[in-house]
Amino acid sequence: MRVVVGVGGRSTAVAADVLELLPTLDPVACVSTVDGRRGLAEAVAAELGCGVVSFAAEALNEVVVPSPSARVTSALGTPSVAEAAALLAAGSSSAAVLLVGKRSSAVATVAVAAAAPDVVVVGIGADGELSAAGRAALREAEVVFGGPRQLDLLPSDPNGFERIAWPSPLVPALPRVLAEQYGRRVCVLASGDPMQHGIGTTLVRLLGAGHVRVVPQPSSVSLACARLGWAVEDTEVIRDAGLLRRYLHNGRRVLVLSAGRQTPLEIRDILAETGFAGSAVTILEDLGTAGERIHHDPADARPLNVVAVECRGGDGIAVAGGIEDARYDSDGQLTKREIRAVTLAVLAPRPGELLWDVGAGSGSIGIEWMRAHRACRAVAFERDAERAERIGRNARTFGVPGLEIVVGAAPEALADRPAPDAVFIGGGLTAPGVFDACWAALRPGGRLVANAVTIESERLVAELQSRHGGELTRIAVNRAAPVGGFLAWRPMLPVTQWTVYR
Repeated sequence: MRVVVGVGGRSTAVAADVLELLPTLDPVACVSTVDGRRGLAEAVAAELGCGVVSFAAEALNEVVVPSPSARVTSALGTPSVAEAAALLAAGSSSAAVLLVGKRSSAVATVAVAAAAPDVVVVGIGADGELSAAGRAALREAEVVFGGPRQLDLLPSDPNGFERIAWPSPLVPALPRVLAEQYGRRVCVLASGDPMQHGIGTTLVRLLGAGHVRVVPQPSSVSLACARLGWAVEDTEVIRDAGLLRRYLHNGRRVLVLSAGRQTPLEIRDILAETGFAGSAVTILEDLGTAGERIHHDPADARPLNVVAVECRGGDGIAVAGGIEDARYDSDGQLTKREIRAVTLAVLAPRPGELLWDVGAGSGSIGIEWMRAHRACRAVAFERDAERAERIGRNARTFGVPGLEIVVGAAPEALADRPAPDAVFIGGGLTAPGVFDACWAALRPGGRLVANAVTIESERLVAELQSRHGGELTRIAVNRAAPVGGFLAWRPMLPVTQWTVYR
């Protein structure tokens, strides 16, 4: 395995600062860095007994990394040094994977990468059926990866290839598992269509599309829709039953790719809890095999199943921003419905973007950001542990269990987090360093929205607007409420909202 160590650091960093961050490694082929830190790399390489390669910042800037840094971009013109340099050096003529992501100290960073093989991903039916192209790929393979059930479906007299069952958990182990096969012809088995909620998407994300060839079979989604007479394009497909709450609307059709026997029971409970107990639930088992079975009893499910839900019940939760306040579990720290709708409009979520919800309270902004599109991501920062638990409950209730929750006070809790596309500061704006940390982390072109209620926070946003520009908006909401036998307007606290682009 060709191991490359990427290093970065301040001008004061020495070899010892880097070495103390390194784990125990296989023999290192080289140390890599940006041209401006070559001296540091040479000192580290002398200790490791290997060579050095360095790159211009412009070359490193082209490498996609998991942990970009706005501070490094400002200083060197590239969002990453250690990770980008390791990947570029390891993958100059092949795919490369990070064995160890960025590790940092006050003065240095390291990352470890290795070359990995090109991969052919072959879809296999539940009964072991393979396409002609799939059989050809297996004949050429030296090593075949798959789940135990998939590997057992292969012919008993393979053409000399080695069978390797995936480790568990798979994703953390995948880079090293692949790097260990560098130089060999590798084939990966996947159920049905590898690019539909399958291992194919994971491998493309890890290795790049140019290093992964996919040979698909009909997916369980296609087979299920064919049996049900459902149009695939009109059917919502989810892999986690916890996401189902998000898609419960009367008349909606949802396919849940089951995790086993318990998933149909979990779905039954969710439907009962949410007022959709009258939904039509169909369990489709062992699709495409001689033992295929379709029935409606969640308690009698086989392990290999897909669950189809035709929703029948209430209206569900609105997809637009501004969910009713009463639906949230809250101790009062909640951005009210009207303000929330305006806030989400100016935050303007787009597919795939990342939001920081700083001072998250009940989590409503991050939750409704993620509900805007399945690819939207959010991190809720909340210093109060009890409120953080409440955010988690709300996220599950609204079908976005993937909301990341960080317990800790800003700005310290913000350190070394992936750079956001948008930031909402709902609490803690006046705390020293909070705005500066958010502004420094924000991606170029990203937007920051801050809501101020107190005189002190209003004074601060006015001062920040004078320095950074942007728009100030005053939002005043009055709700009608009973006064004796009549109605009168009761004002909510007005909010001064500042929106600014980086």
